[in-house]
Amino acid sequence: MLPALVLGLVIALGSGPTVTPPPGGVDPDYQLGGVATPAPNVGVVVRDRRAAPAPGVYNICYVNGFQTQPDERRFWRKRPGLVLRQGGRPVVDEAWGEWLLDLRTPAKRQRLAAIVGRWIDGCARAGYDGVELDNLDSFSRSHGLVRARHAKKYSRLLTARAHAAGLAVAQKNWAELDGRRLGFDFAIAEQCGRYDECGDYVASYGDRVLVVEYRRRDFRRTCAAYGDRLGVVLRDRDLTPGGVHAWC
Repeated sequence: MLPALVLGLVIALGSGPTVTPPPGGVDPDYQLGGVATPAPNVGVVVRDRRAAPAPGVYNICYVNGFQTQPDERRFWRKRPGLVLRQGGRPVVDEAWGEWLLDLRTPAKRQRLAAIVGRWIDGCARAGYDGVELDNLDSFSRSHGLVRARHAKKYSRLLTARAHAAGLAVAQKNWAELDGRRLGFDFAIAEQCGRYDECGDYVASYGDRVLVVEYRRRDFRRTCAAYGDRLGVVLRDRDLTPGGVHAWC
């Protein structure tokens, strides 16, 4: 967990545990493709939920909250009705080979939130400080089957579960949405320089935005516009431990 002397803003949630978003303007590292010792300048690290947190920094646990991981298809086949289907076949995010989850009914959202909630609780037990819930915008790839309102209702279930576990929650994707209304505490903005979305996240979260870019020209552009305010890292797309690492 993050040492107390470098904790940023602490949010108290009623009588429940306190939630601490990552400090603003601190260099992040995005380590989903494998763990490595963070560089000395790094103060925030994102790792997969199955990896251990890094010592001495603010740790964010990656959870694919709205789609399936490609290597977990057997798990989801055993839970019929929770994967979105069209014509009897799973609806796929072609860019990543991930199945979309079916968020369309309250019963399905509750069942999914129970599954993902156990992963979130596991992040907290492992010692993480925050959680990233990836693919908030998966409804936009659902061929109109899932609506934005379904994603919002499901998000509220997940953010409440994370807060109950003492974890801050990152909005990932859907830049034009002010996710604070759904319980998100900060944002992880992938390629916001490339797609001209950084300003949308800053409008919602101020300096509590972590930026990951994959192309050097986008990285330079983001650094020029936001490098004095936000933590920005350039990574290789596979996020390999020995791959590209640069900061503003």
